[in-house]
Amino acid sequence: QVQLAESGGGLVQPGGSLQLSCEAYVSTFSLYVMGWYRQAPGEQHELVARITDGGGANYADFAKGRFTISRDHAKRMIYLQIKSLKPEDTAVYYCHAQNIRTTTTYWGQGTQVTVSS
Repeated sequence: QVQLAESGGGLVQPGGSLQLSCEAYVSTFSLYVMGWYRQAPGEQHELVARITDGGGANYADFAKGRFTISRDHAKRMIYLQIKSLKPEDTAVYYCHAQNIRTTTTYWGQGTQVTVSS
């Protein structure tokens, strides 16, 4: 059973920075492409960024330049660094994992990020 546990959300002022963390409780971390999605109020889930076991990352257009995804193999964790936060970044951010062999996907419970003065 795969479990994903996010942390690091909160209330941040516009222009601030935040780092989200996700710990993956999996047997073989290298089998998973990891990522972050977000869902703003009244909107659908949207991809923020994904990262492979080899460290290759791709970002949604809105995330390029302000968001950085990273991966720690030893700790089985991924991170999302966000800078220059904007009110439109307000959303629940979800950790996501996809098994590269079975294509099965898993979601974390989400962590709320609110950008407001």
